[in-house]
Amino acid sequence: MNYDVAVIGGGVIGCVVARELSRYCCRTVLLEKEEDVCSGTSKANSAIVHAGYDAETGSKKAAFNVKGNAMMEPLSRELDFAFRRTGSMVLCFSEAEMPALHALYERGRANGVPGLKLLSGEEARGLEPNLSDEVKETLYAPTGGIVCPFGMTIALAENACENGVEFALETKVEHIERAGDGYVLATNRGLYRAAYVVNAAGVYADVFHNMVSERRLHITPRRGEYCLFDKEAGGHIGMTVFQLPGAYGKGVLVTPTVHGNLLAGPTAADQENRDETATTAAGLNEVCQKAARSVKHLPFGQIITSFAGLRAHEERGDFILGEAEDAPGFFDAAGIESPGLSCAPAIGSYLAELVADRGNFKKKQDFKARRTGIVHAAALPVEERRALIARRPEYGAIVCRCEEVSEGEILDAIKRPLGARSLDGIKRRVRQGMGRCQGGFCTPGVMEILARETGIPMEELCKNRSGSRMIVS
Repeated sequence: MNYDVAVIGGGVIGCVVARELSRYCCRTVLLEKEEDVCSGTSKANSAIVHAGYDAETGSKKAAFNVKGNAMMEPLSRELDFAFRRTGSMVLCFSEAEMPALHALYERGRANGVPGLKLLSGEEARGLEPNLSDEVKETLYAPTGGIVCPFGMTIALAENACENGVEFALETKVEHIERAGDGYVLATNRGLYRAAYVVNAAGVYADVFHNMVSERRLHITPRRGEYCLFDKEAGGHIGMTVFQLPGAYGKGVLVTPTVHGNLLAGPTAADQENRDETATTAAGLNEVCQKAARSVKHLPFGQIITSFAGLRAHEERGDFILGEAEDAPGFFDAAGIESPGLSCAPAIGSYLAELVADRGNFKKKQDFKARRTGIVHAAALPVEERRALIARRPEYGAIVCRCEEVSEGEILDAIKRPLGARSLDGIKRRVRQGMGRCQGGFCTPGVMEILARETGIPMEELCKNRSGSRMIVS
């Protein structure tokens, strides 16, 4: 199997690079070891679009954050995924912390972040009444926002697919070596040959880089735990609230989500295991304690689930982007930790242009820039919803009551480009099972639909990756 470009990794970075490469006349394949895109770091994070004041001035993180933030809103309209510019605040709890907050303000100005303001505690509580009474001063950034990371990643992947990128799912890259003017990638499904490789493998990016380069990278998986609150708590605050950042990142935040929930987290714990995402009692207790310092009266009794995700921390502390010096044609997107999601649109454009220039690929004349997402029938105006149900009665059959997801939406999730083949695949596309009961009532019905539409026997249906079967007989 011969390609011009092979992209390793189906997270937001791999998918945005693939989408940007699909603008060019080149044969591109994306290799992902899981059964679906958005199955690693991109599915378990804070879902924040950072303003760009935190990263060191002059770093890649700073430059790509400000640019990516500005690109996010037009991209969300083009590809029809959820994004909202809510603003964000960094909280200062004492006069002793004020110099650090003021330094963050000056850094943000140097980074080119627009609209930054320092607010007194009273001014901040005027905007967010549930802020802690301890808050003495805040840094307010109006360009901060929130996004749906699943929706964004899947939208990028679907648009890339529509524009000709091939997706090889459940295809694990096991070895890479230089071969002539390109690379041979050995996978569990055979050999792939490509003139150019884009390494967007998240916590495994150093492993693949070190197979072809003597200039070593070292990534430490950094686990972060979160608590998700029911939608009844979603209006408790209106913008993302941070504490002053520390050595391990931006600390525990409290934020609304684009779907109406409230989210708190993450913790930060370095580990060797690149796949371990278990939550712990100690970690979740830390989230609750620190969140309560920022926002008063948090309704912890309304937490409906918890989860953990891994960030890819490279020891030099900045993104590794571009062609490896001693591996021609091998392009890294490594060490993409926070604010990687915010930077993704800018990173994708940058890397695709580098690869296209290197390969002398020409722009397509028929690139399809727009993509339409799955209709959420319950969110439509009454008359539009009635008309839709009249045309397609399956949109009137509610399967997931918590999130008001209809059979029509589940069918669309299965039948679209890169359609869902697992329970989590459906969940990430239409939010079935993400509500208060966490799939307790609707899962059997969804399994029946998935088996019927795909021909996969019920006993072989998986929650996500191969082997994660839902029933045994």
